[in-house]
Amino acid sequence: MVENTFDNPLYFENRELSWLEFNQRVLDEAKNSDNPLFERLKFMSIVSSNLDEFIMVRLASLKEQLNVGINKPDIAGLTQKQQIKKISLRTHKLVDEQYSHYKRSIVPLLKTKGINLIHTKDLNEKQKNYLEEYFTEVIYPVLTPLAVDSSRPFPLILNKSLNLAILIKRNAEEVFATVQVPAVLSRFIEIPNNGNKHTDFILLEDVMKLFMQRLFVGFKVICTYPYRITRNADLTIDEEDTQDLLIEIEKSVKKRKWGEAIRLEVAYDMDERLVNILKESLSINNKDIYYINGPLDLTFLMKLYDLKGFDHLKYDRYNPSTPLDLLGEEDIFQVIRKRDVFLHHPYESFTPVVSLVKRAARDDKVLAIKQTLYRVSGESPIIKALAEAAESGKQVTVLVELKARFDEENNIQWARRLEKSGCHVIYGLVGLKTHCKITLIVRMEEDGIRRYVHLGTGNYNDITAKLYTDMGILTCNEKIGADTSAVFNTLSGYSEPPKLNKLTMAPIGLRKKFMMLIEREESNAILGKKAKIIVKMNSICDPGIMKALYKASSAGVEIELIVRGICGIIPCIEGVSDNITVRSIVGRYLEHSRIFYFYNDKDEEIYLSSADWMPRNLNRRVELMFPIEDQRIKQRIIDILKIMLKDNVKAKTKNREGEYLKINKKGKKVINSQEYFSRFAQNIMKEYTVEKEHDIFIPIKKNHK
Repeated sequence: MVENTFDNPLYFENRELSWLEFNQRVLDEAKNSDNPLFERLKFMSIVSSNLDEFIMVRLASLKEQLNVGINKPDIAGLTQKQQIKKISLRTHKLVDEQYSHYKRSIVPLLKTKGINLIHTKDLNEKQKNYLEEYFTEVIYPVLTPLAVDSSRPFPLILNKSLNLAILIKRNAEEVFATVQVPAVLSRFIEIPNNGNKHTDFILLEDVMKLFMQRLFVGFKVICTYPYRITRNADLTIDEEDTQDLLIEIEKSVKKRKWGEAIRLEVAYDMDERLVNILKESLSINNKDIYYINGPLDLTFLMKLYDLKGFDHLKYDRYNPSTPLDLLGEEDIFQVIRKRDVFLHHPYESFTPVVSLVKRAARDDKVLAIKQTLYRVSGESPIIKALAEAAESGKQVTVLVELKARFDEENNIQWARRLEKSGCHVIYGLVGLKTHCKITLIVRMEEDGIRRYVHLGTGNYNDITAKLYTDMGILTCNEKIGADTSAVFNTLSGYSEPPKLNKLTMAPIGLRKKFMMLIEREESNAILGKKAKIIVKMNSICDPGIMKALYKASSAGVEIELIVRGICGIIPCIEGVSDNITVRSIVGRYLEHSRIFYFYNDKDEEIYLSSADWMPRNLNRRVELMFPIEDQRIKQRIIDILKIMLKDNVKAKTKNREGEYLKINKKGKKVINSQEYFSRFAQNIMKEYTVEKEHDIFIPIKKNHK
C-alpha cells in the first residue's frame, strides 16, 4: 500500500478563493435581518473596504506574477492565470449580490427609519435651490475639471478616488473630461424637507452631476457618470540597498497612489463612449470592469453609521469590564507579582495594558521599557506614555514596524515623534516584519531587578481593542522575562537568535514547534490514546502545516479548527480529513485571537500567539508563541474554546464542497459566543460589586453582655 503524502490538489482550497468566501460571510451579516440596521450598514461597508484591499494587494500580486512569466500551480492546482479568472467570476458575483441587497433591502429599510437617500429626479424646487447655493458656495471652489485632448493627456487618477467622467461637446467636437469628487467634503449632504420628521440626504456626486454644466461654460455637457479606479498598492522595497528605511517607505507610500490600474468601477448605465475612453486610457481588460448598479464605493456607509440620533439602530453599547484579577487593586505591579493576569478583549478592558505603560513611565523604580508596535491608533495613549518615559530619563526602546501594510504613514509619524522624545526607535530585522506583540518593563525592587511582561495576540491599539477579540497575559515569570530580554536584543541587532526557555519565535523555531506538537498528537493516536487538537486563528494556508494536520487526522487525531478567514483545509475527505471540522465565526467583533490546544495524553497544553498558520507568519515574520501555565487561566481558555465550538448563531461550518453552512439549532441551546463572553465579563463585575457592597454594609450588631 502506497503511503498518502497528502499532496493531492483536491485536498486543498485556493487561498484567494477561500478569502472571497470569508468576505461572503461578512456580506451574509449585512443581509442578516437579526442584526440592527446600522450594524448591517457597517458590514456592507466592510465588504467594500475588504474587497478594495484584496484587489490592491492579492489580485495585483497575481497579475504581477503573470506579467513576469510566472504561471505555476499552487497547492490547490491552480495557476496564476486560472486564479485570476476564478477570482474575477467570484468577485463579480459577490459585488452583484452586495448591490442587489443594498438597493432592494437596505435603502427601503433606511426609508422606514426616516433616512431617505434622494435621487436628483425626486428633488423639489426648494431643495434644488438649496443645493444650487450649496454647490456654488461649498463644492464649486474645490473642483478641478480636467479635459483630455491632443494637448492635454489623460490625467493620473488617484487610487480609490471617486471621479466623474464627462462627455462635453462644442460644435461637432466631442471631448472627454474628468472631475474628482472631493474627498475633503462629506459624501452625503443633508437637504431641507419641509420640516418632516425624516432626514433627506443626497450624494455629493449627484449634486455635482446636477450642476456640471457650470464647470464647462461654452460647451454642452452630453453625459456625466461616476467611475473609480483601484490600483496596485503592494509596496516592494529592497531593504538590503536602503540607506534609510523610513525615507524609502515614505517614498513608496506615495507611489502607491499611482500604481497600475487593476479594477475599474463604473455606473451600470455609463455611456459606452466613456467606457471605451477609460478602458483604453487605463489599459484595463473587460473582465476588470465592474458595472455598478448603485453608488460606487459603499465604504461611505461607515460615515452614515456615525450619524447622531440613531443609536437604537445599533448594537447596545458595551462597556468592557475590568479583569477579575485587577478588580479593586491599585498597584498593578503588586498584582502581577502574585500571579499571572489574563486579559480577554474586548469583553475585558484594554485599559490595564495602557495603564501599565503609563504607570511604568511615571514610576521612579522603572529603569527601562521596551515594546513592539505594529498598528497603533491615531492618538495612541501608549505612544504618549512611552514619550513621557523617555523624556523623564528612562531607557525606552520601541520597535516600530514601518512595513505594516496601509499603516506605514501612521507608523512613520509615530517613529519620528518617539525619536524626538528620546526613545531608541528600531525598525526590526532586514527582510522580516516584526509582528509579535510584547512589552517588557524592567524595574528595580527591594530584592533586585524584576521584569514585568505583557504578551498578546493583538496590536497595541486602544481603538481596535474595542472591536477585535484578542487575548494576553501580564506576568513576571523569570524565564519569560529572560526570554523577552533576549528577543529584544535580537530585534535591536545586538544578539544572535537566542535559545529560549518558554517562548517560541518565528522564523527560527515556531514552525518546528508546531510540527512537533501536531506529530506528538499523531503518535498518541497511533498508540490508541485519545488525541485532540483545537486551534483558533484568523487563517490557515501553510502547506506543511496542512499536510501535517491531514496526516494526524488520518491517524485518528480529532481536530477542531475555528478559522475566521482563509482556510485551505477541506474537511470530511475520506481517509484524509474525516476527523477534522472547520468552523468560522463572523459577528459583532472581529475574531483575532490565536489559540492552540493540544490534549497531550491528558497533560493539556495551551499556547497563545501572534501568528496564524500561514507561510508569511512562519517564514517571513518575527512572531512569538507563549505557553499558558497558570492552571486557572488554562482552564478559562479551555472553557472559552468549548463555548466557541458550541456557537450556533454566528458560527458556520465548512463542508466537503467548501461551502460554509449555518448550524442547525433545532433541539439545541442557542449560543452566540460573543454575546456569551460579554455577559460573562459583566456578570463577574456585578458579582464583585455585590460582594463589595455586602462587605461595606454589614450591620453592626449590638454586643450583649
